[in-house]
Amino acid sequence: MDENITGFVGLDAHAESTVIGLAEAGRPAPRFIGKASARVPEIKRALSKLGEPASLLIVYEAGPCGYGLARELRSAGYRCEVIAPSKIPKKSGDRIKTDRRDALKLASLARAGELVSVVIPDERDEAIRDLSRARVDAVRARLKARQQLKALLLRHGRRYSGKSSWTAAHERYLAEVSFKYPAQDIAYAEYRHAVGEGEVRVQRLSQSLSQEVEGWRMRPVVNALMSLRGLDLIGASTVVAELGDLRRFAHPRELMGYLGLVPSEHSTGSSRRQGAITKTGNSHVRRILVEAAWNYRFPARVTRILQVRQEGQPAEVRMIPWRAQLRLCHRDRRLTARGLQYNKVCIAIARELAGYIWDIGQHVTANP
Repeated sequence: MDENITGFVGLDAHAESTVIGLAEAGRPAPRFIGKASARVPEIKRALSKLGEPASLLIVYEAGPCGYGLARELRSAGYRCEVIAPSKIPKKSGDRIKTDRRDALKLASLARAGELVSVVIPDERDEAIRDLSRARVDAVRARLKARQQLKALLLRHGRRYSGKSSWTAAHERYLAEVSFKYPAQDIAYAEYRHAVGEGEVRVQRLSQSLSQEVEGWRMRPVVNALMSLRGLDLIGASTVVAELGDLRRFAHPRELMGYLGLVPSEHSTGSSRRQGAITKTGNSHVRRILVEAAWNYRFPARVTRILQVRQEGQPAEVRMIPWRAQLRLCHRDRRLTARGLQYNKVCIAIARELAGYIWDIGQHVTANP
């Protein structure tokens, strides 16, 4: 604990209000300070009555309010940390939850050193991450629109006999579909318009993301990760935008655990029982890695696309993707031959792929 810190402040931040609690150094019980609005100047006025900025440690939970408050307080000289809500200790018998209690609890746990803070991203990095997540939302909206259109066709017995949906042939089939009543034709046309708008939106956001990444300081890391099989520009950009500097993980197992790709465990005495993966941490990167893991069911080889992506990379970086292919493709075949359910095989490949991503992150740094 920093000896200069004499007060630990817990903030329960909401869209319209902020509740403040204070735990002074030592053993005094934390006390309720008051309630302020969500405006930063008013919060600063309330904090100025508690002591000098250098003597206070301020914490609040990560949530929908983002990192703006932490950046403003840090610029004013305060030491402010954003806390991971899933890592906050909870008592099994505690059944009362109020804003006041939450603020006092944060202050008390901060004094005890039992809180785990999250990394506050650079504003430019956060902007790329927002754009990447907007594209993910657009993809989900497009999927929902497609499902609604197919549901309408299925209700009326219209089944497409082709091999793949949403191809040029499928679009020609959809253009020829008609119904008995005009009201159904109107509903069908609206569903088709929604699908078309969703497709255009995804393409627009994908193009914007590609353009924004060009001038991003993390572009060298993105280029290096693109040399891995299964990671294109969109996937590599998502991984870097969500994880930031990979050197903050001291060991690849830390990254695997952060992504929730390690199995849960309940062991006691001589018994050891493992369950499904924990699914903690960043779900966006976990999804990208699981999707990329499917590519390792094919034999290891350097395709023309991978060769182009690896051009200009250092020799040690070019060797990491090849080692990854040799190991992961062999592991995929071995686990499949054992009769393991393939979704579990895919998770095992994704977990090890995270280790190779960590390795690349140790060799490549961002631009200044």
